[in-house]
Amino acid sequence: MLEELELTYTQYVTMLALWEQDRVSVTALGNKLYLDSGTLTPLLKKLEAAGHLTRTRDRSDERIVIVELTDQGKALKERASGIPAQLACKLNGTPEEAAALLGQMREFLNRLQTSTAE
Repeated sequence: MLEELELTYTQYVTMLALWEQDRVSVTALGNKLYLDSGTLTPLLKKLEAAGHLTRTRDRSDERIVIVELTDQGKALKERASGIPAQLACKLNGTPEEAAALLGQMREFLNRLQTSTAE
């Protein structure tokens, strides 16, 4: 499935996060994905080299790096839209079940993030 998009699973999840919220700092993206900068930076470099995103320093604070989708990265969303349904088929489930599972996983991650922040 992801081979058609020429993405690894981690790159796909990163793109999902950017399709949900574009123009985000590397720190915020890492927090959302539970990835440290040592893992995220090389991943972003590969996505940038593939033409899917750009990384630029924030003008007001150059310590902050902003990640933004390119037109190519935005267009990839359309090609990737069938991935959840394909996954559901492989698991002998319905797209609705896949969406429900994804919602449950997000809720679990939100709870985990809340509990570790305390």
